[in-house]
Amino acid sequence: MFARIILGVFVLSSAWAEEVGVEDTSVSGRLERANRNVVRGPDEPLVVDDIAYASEAERNADPCTSRGCMWPKSSDGLVYVPYVIANQYTDRELSVIERGLQSFSSSTCIRFVRRSNQRDYIYIQSLNGCYSYVGRLGNGQTVSLSRQGCVYHNTVQHELLHALGFNHEQTRSDRDNHIRVLLENVISGMEHNFNKINTLNQGTPYDYNSVMQYHRYAFSKNNQPTMIPIPNANVEIGKATEMSYNDILRVKRLYQC
Repeated sequence: MFARIILGVFVLSSAWAEEVGVEDTSVSGRLERANRNVVRGPDEPLVVDDIAYASEAERNADPCTSRGCMWPKSSDGLVYVPYVIANQYTDRELSVIERGLQSFSSSTCIRFVRRSNQRDYIYIQSLNGCYSYVGRLGNGQTVSLSRQGCVYHNTVQHELLHALGFNHEQTRSDRDNHIRVLLENVISGMEHNFNKINTLNQGTPYDYNSVMQYHRYAFSKNNQPTMIPIPNANVEIGKATEMSYNDILRVKRLYQC
């Protein structure tokens, strides 16, 4: 199985945020700040902008859901995803992470459970920035939730959705019907972040309110939008504070809850 990691990173122009004098508390703003100028250690993955890989050869791999990266369903109809949390967090931070983990159990068949002796599990730790593998890799796989900016409810949910096999909203195969990408406003060398992926959309609509959606100023070089919703350019995008109805529906459909 190809091993791929995707960073939950969005770039919102910091100059724009400072200009309007507000702190951006969306997933977009929080993950951009947490991942800005980080220096990753020798044991962390190969990172190309907001995508990380186990090797250079994997950069063009197909979406993992077509390769069997889903977590297995048990005979009781539930999907148990074991986890371990590193002994790095305060009680408050642990509470935020646990709340994010358990938020899936109230609306889906996903059950994040503390690992006992299971072979495959996610290992939540505070490394450099926020990132996660996409889908089940096998054995222990890192979900990085740095204490410096990643421990918020929406960012926890975002990275866990990656671990379950989901990608960013604006990479959807049908995105051109719902957003217009303005590559002329994108930082040189960052254009690949807007490449479409042959995603499995499961009959769900494009969702501007998805916790997986980038902000409209993502990777902007000039404080101008890099994405504009269509047909209504004034629709807000990338400001989710938690999983949307469609985020939940996609989990249920992918895992046949």
